[in-house]
Amino acid sequence: MNSILVKAIAVIFWTLALVGCEKAAAPAFQRPPAAVSVVAAVKQDVPVYLDAVGKVTAREMVSIQPQVSGRIMEIHFTDGADLKKGDALFTIDPRPYQAQLDAASGNLAQAGAALDFARIQLARGEQLVETKAISQQEYDTRKNAVDVAEAQVQQGKAAVENAGLNHQYCSIRSPIDGRAGRRLVDIGNVVTANSGSLLTIQRLDPIYADFTVTENDLSAVQGNMRRGTLDVEVRLPDEPDSPLHGALTFLDNAVQAGTGNVTLRATIPNADHRLWPGRFVKVRLVLSTLPGAVLVPATAPQMSARGQFVYVVKPDDTAELRPVKTGQRQGELVVIDQGVSSGERVVVNGQLGVTPGGKVREEPSATASAAKDARGES
Repeated sequence: MNSILVKAIAVIFWTLALVGCEKAAAPAFQRPPAAVSVVAAVKQDVPVYLDAVGKVTAREMVSIQPQVSGRIMEIHFTDGADLKKGDALFTIDPRPYQAQLDAASGNLAQAGAALDFARIQLARGEQLVETKAISQQEYDTRKNAVDVAEAQVQQGKAAVENAGLNHQYCSIRSPIDGRAGRRLVDIGNVVTANSGSLLTIQRLDPIYADFTVTENDLSAVQGNMRRGTLDVEVRLPDEPDSPLHGALTFLDNAVQAGTGNVTLRATIPNADHRLWPGRFVKVRLVLSTLPGAVLVPATAPQMSARGQFVYVVKPDDTAELRPVKTGQRQGELVVIDQGVSSGERVVVNGQLGVTPGGKVREEPSATASAAKDARGES
């Protein structure tokens, strides 16, 4: 009976052992490949730049003030008109100044006649003094009369010139090419000389964009300026994809004590008047060009406790976690200073499902779309 029990126990033991061996030999669970979008890193020359917020200012701004007093008789422009240098703006009543000019001209003619008579008298005196017909004192008196008459003629000429200028000032003309603002007087208003503005004119082409950089960036700006004029890109907030190109034309001579910033100015062609005085813009100052930079889509780098990294897809379709050092953004791309070589395939979408060393499955449509976005195509 005991031998039968022992045999039964032995059979059960070997059965359980065989079952355990079969379970141990069963293959381990494998995670399915992660679906990802992949883009190859590219190499190209890219700009090194500083970004800032700037403000647009007119290259020239003139406040039109009357130089003579009088009543406004005519207005020759419309508010907001584009003006050329010399275009008529206002006409002040010229009649009082025409009368002054006529009076000054009459006085000048009278002084000229007096000078002619004094010269005739002096010429006669020169003959008479030689024959002792008149005294030397009388001759000196006639000579002095000529000097006085000449001075009166000069005074009369100055009076005519001054009256003529005042008459010309009655016609106010644009001193610059520019755009008229809103006029501040109407026909019939009486204006006072050199008191109050009638109109403001601003030149809009070319136009300035003023901005600041920190004193820590000043050395880089100065160093690159020594190699030539620096390019500037100006973007309107509502048109970020249509930059206007200009050049850096001014660097202030001191750092602002309160802020530690230094003011710069770019000159921008503005024939279509896209830039408007007083408007804020995004300014990009291009310092230099970085040749042969490696770029990947900006969505590729991820952040971990040890820093930034990307997943690089190897030829066997496994993902390698690669620590990277990134540089400046270049639109939808970002510069990789260290960690990725040109041509290597990096994961740009689906990183959450990727494990280091694990298999990945490339989604062709998603990859094509990601590559198209990275190239800036629509």
